[in-house]
Amino acid sequence: MRRKISTFLTVLLTMVGATVFGFSSPAQAAPVRVMALGDSITGSPGCWRALLWNRLQSAGLTNVDFVGTLAPQGCGAPYDGENEGHGGFLATNVANGNQLPPWLSATSPDVVLMHFGTNDVWSNIAPAAILTAFSKLVDQMRASNPNMKILVAKIIPMAASACGPCPQRVIDFNNAIPAWAAGKTTAASPITVVDHWTGFNTTTDTYDGVHPNAAGDQKMSNAWYPVLAPLIGGGNTTPPTVPGTPVASGVTATGATLNWTASTGGTGGVAGYNVHREQGATDPLLASPATNTVTLTGLTPATQYQIYVRSRDAAGNLSANSGLVTFTTQAGTCTDTTPPSTPGAPTASGVTSSGATLNWAASTDSGCSGLAGYNVYREQGATDPLLGQTTGTTLALTGLTASTAYQVYVRARDNAGNLSGNSPLGTFTTTAGGGGGACTVTPTTQTQWGNGYVIQPVTVTAGGAAITSWTVTYTLPANHTITGSWNANVTVSGQTVTAKNVAHNGNLAAGASTSFGFQGSRPNGNTAVPTGYTCTTP
Repeated sequence: MRRKISTFLTVLLTMVGATVFGFSSPAQAAPVRVMALGDSITGSPGCWRALLWNRLQSAGLTNVDFVGTLAPQGCGAPYDGENEGHGGFLATNVANGNQLPPWLSATSPDVVLMHFGTNDVWSNIAPAAILTAFSKLVDQMRASNPNMKILVAKIIPMAASACGPCPQRVIDFNNAIPAWAAGKTTAASPITVVDHWTGFNTTTDTYDGVHPNAAGDQKMSNAWYPVLAPLIGGGNTTPPTVPGTPVASGVTATGATLNWTASTGGTGGVAGYNVHREQGATDPLLASPATNTVTLTGLTPATQYQIYVRSRDAAGNLSANSGLVTFTTQAGTCTDTTPPSTPGAPTASGVTSSGATLNWAASTDSGCSGLAGYNVYREQGATDPLLGQTTGTTLALTGLTASTAYQVYVRARDNAGNLSGNSPLGTFTTTAGGGGGACTVTPTTQTQWGNGYVIQPVTVTAGGAAITSWTVTYTLPANHTITGSWNANVTVSGQTVTAKNVAHNGNLAAGASTSFGFQGSRPNGNTAVPTGYTCTTP
């Protein structure tokens, strides 16, 4: 928010000039006020906002004001950093607690960018419940501004060892967003879905499997920019030159490689290309590469395709269509003898006396039959028993033996029956069985910054018998304080913190788990986090 005395002086001098010398200047349109709403991915520090801001400025889109009640955090470059990125917050809690209306009242945005729901997904809240919360938030936005423009993200993927099911939960949540948006959008207040999931790699684009690193920040900025830029207005609207007609090569039953002569010009240079299939009234987008080549996959065998390309610049301007290339995919029969690549080592979470959840990095398959799924085995000498099969990269094991060490590995399989090599081994030990009433606690540091941190999930797991309540205690380092908590009743006595279950998460079946979380503050430069976690039951 740029409230500067110099602006007032400029206006005052202009008024004086108009009075004394008899001239007037046209009034500049009010800046478009943009609120970035979400959790720590948006605000702690959320440096994709700095990249986005500076890209808008470089493209001449300067009539914009990023707004929010939270101050910016350092990102190594000057930018307008006010935001509503609240670390550890759940969209469902923000909606149920009516926390958004005061933020809207204080900042009066015209556009809301919403990357929200990561903590809800981590907490195993169903997509339908999260989207119900989204609907309430949208209603509150429209009550503040009936013409609010709303950009909703398909959230970035997760791959944290502390939440084995999270990768699939993110996919399920993201898949539900477009239909929700289509049913909630209006002409006056449109909802646009912005895909942050496709092309985002948790290994190379995050520092912890959840939060973006510098490469991830750049990808998030790149995803927001072409959708936000047209809402700002102004700037240069000259598009790049028309790209050359694409040439097809390497055509198979399900894919083809296209190349074309690159475009030039445009505002801020050519940012990439949109590849479309000519198909009548609506031409579907097949790919959005950054360079003048792309390999298309997932095509239909024995089918004719007509393809054209449009270039786009840094301001979102699009060129005219290139010429069409026409090719026909091969017939669908193939002989596939190429196995998939070896999957990553499995990691275990939610280990109980009789079960555990495994997750691993995905394989790829270059054969024509395609990847079918994974087999999970126990390493046990000459004969390794198959523990389970799955089409995804996570598997919940059940029926295990208490107090037993397990070594497991994964093999990928394709639709032709080819098996990959064995993954590296994952090792875990089941907890003791029987006894009843026991519980264990496992904390996870989700994110931290100079003077604070979010610990989530703090996973509580029942032992060999069902429990009806639980109490977790832990120790705060000196001069640390608890600034917020969720899904537990938290009290503090000195440096000892006591967290007790709330009404909905005290009853746990044998081996079942629940979680809570909290946010803490600490002296700047202090890197300590709480320790000494214990779990007890009556």
